[in-house]
Amino acid sequence: MTDHLLVRAAPGVDLAVDLWPGRHKGLLLVHGLASNARLWDGVAGRLCELGHAVAALDQRGHGRSSKPEGGYDFPTVCQDLVAVMGTLAERGPAWDRPVVVGQSWGANVALELGWREPDLVSGVALVDGGLSDLSSRFPTWEACRRALAPPRLTGLRAGDFEASIRRLHPDWDDRAVRATLANVEVRADGTIAPWLTFERHMQILEALYRHRPRRRFPEMKVPVLVVPADTGDGAWTKEKRAGVEEAEATIPAVRVRWFAPSDHDVHAQHPKELADVLHEAVAEGFFG
Repeated sequence: MTDHLLVRAAPGVDLAVDLWPGRHKGLLLVHGLASNARLWDGVAGRLCELGHAVAALDQRGHGRSSKPEGGYDFPTVCQDLVAVMGTLAERGPAWDRPVVVGQSWGANVALELGWREPDLVSGVALVDGGLSDLSSRFPTWEACRRALAPPRLTGLRAGDFEASIRRLHPDWDDRAVRATLANVEVRADGTIAPWLTFERHMQILEALYRHRPRRRFPEMKVPVLVVPADTGDGAWTKEKRAGVEEAEATIPAVRVRWFAPSDHDVHAQHPKELADVLHEAVAEGFFG
């Protein structure tokens, strides 16, 4: 990373953006729910080595960006990305119609953006997200809410939080662990609090529940790179495979690259390999 921007996306909403220089096609990296831009550091560094311009942002409510009470619906967060891309376009031709890469919730956002604003992007990449309708797993929003509400981490000791990350992800390098620690604020007393509050988290989760990504597939006018992860959860992987099959059958221009086995956070666990997949798609002209 060589630069840092604050982009005014809306009145009172500034988004933190990290930049890596490059002359080749720009890639905008979009994190998942309750995550932050730094989880992309390994991917961005490798893409930069390969000559790409790269940007990663903290979405509203997350990390170093503004934390408004509302605006976590898909139309609004897509407009946040439009504002970021407008600022990036001023930095040179590499940012003419970038590839937008999203992970988890960020994949849904990238897909929605590609559907809404096809003239602004060369294509989108969906990293273990953007394939499934949560409503197919949970018959009601209340059932989804009960099952997927985040743990209450506020007040946990920072050292205990770090230990839990290392225990759950023993093969992650220190960079990925430090990036995950950036999901939370460390307070003066040594305890933590997520940057994304519980209430805002639930706003995003409800927007995800009501999103219907598969309805977008046949109408996509830009190429879509699908990068699912087989995490070992049989039921969830079966659902992903169904989404992949539907994507292959209905998206006009689609390419699929599985990571198996892999954590959900493919970008943290396999940054070089994921960057190489993205670079290959660009270099081979998949995104035009």
